[in-house]
Amino acid sequence: MRSLQLHGDRDLRLEEIDPPPPPAAGEVQIRIRAVALNYLDVWGFRGMAFAKRKMPQAAGVEAAGEIICVGEGVTGLSVGDTVTAYGAETCGHCKACVNGRDNLCENVAGIMGFHIDGFAREYLNKAARLVIKAPPGVTFEDAACAPIGFGTVQHMLFDNAKLEPGESILIHAGGSGIGTAAIMMAKAIGCTVYTTVGDDEKGRKAKELGADFVVNYKTERFEGEVRQLTKRQGVDVVFEHVGADTWNGSLLCLKRGGRLVTCGATSGASATINLMQLFQQQYRITGSFGCRIENISQSLDKMAAGMKPVIDSVFPLEDFEKGLARLEGRQVFGKVVVTF
Repeated sequence: MRSLQLHGDRDLRLEEIDPPPPPAAGEVQIRIRAVALNYLDVWGFRGMAFAKRKMPQAAGVEAAGEIICVGEGVTGLSVGDTVTAYGAETCGHCKACVNGRDNLCENVAGIMGFHIDGFAREYLNKAARLVIKAPPGVTFEDAACAPIGFGTVQHMLFDNAKLEPGESILIHAGGSGIGTAAIMMAKAIGCTVYTTVGDDEKGRKAKELGADFVVNYKTERFEGEVRQLTKRQGVDVVFEHVGADTWNGSLLCLKRGGRLVTCGATSGASATINLMQLFQQQYRITGSFGCRIENISQSLDKMAAGMKPVIDSVFPLEDFEKGLARLEGRQVFGKVVVTF
């Protein structure tokens, strides 16, 4: 079977590997149909030092496909179902897993496609407890965006930031995969959305998606613009995933008692913070990593109800390098998907 195999830094190859055996008890076998690309793929491709892994390794951190075989004892899943899967190999029995807080698993074996073999292979076996069935009408390309593209946002906005209808929110990088999803989810509950983008064309698309106010961060200081637009009141929530370049500006955009939720650091992992500002303004800062399995199910339900992921481009497996280059070059508005 075909698989995208990472052999080393910037050495990703399309190769033939051995197919998996029949699924064991409690497992299903999935034929992968679509892989959605993320910055985790870019980081893995670049060779991030903190990712301990054994090469070669199958790439791909989120995907969707169809079940082609069901192991003994599996219920609720059938051959032919369109499914996606949780992207971390959790233990299923620690306190966090039992309580549905999968992303806090105490014995996690790693993130697929980053620490351990990922989804970019034609067939794989997966524990049925980590497989989520898509409702009718959800395509493979859309379902491939559920675990990270939508699930991360669902967890950030509603589990962590506790975003309420009618609140105001600043969403950074509104043209990114999670940025576009955040705009849609926030607008769906009647929030006022401010977003940053890197060029005017992305700004136009962000407004078409529902953003109320758009700031081109390359030509304007976003913190100054947001303060002015909110009459110096600030926003209720900041959706942060850029990191060092936007961190202090993001805090300046918050109103007193505002909440900042962060899941990324693409521009740098270290930032300073004014502690007096933090406690005087009573900010609430929350880290958010991945999502819970329930968040993926919630995301698929939103897709089935009409909230479709913004897909920038779709590439066949043979052209995966073009998709990766498009993402790495930040040329995207939405998600890049590779189809098998």
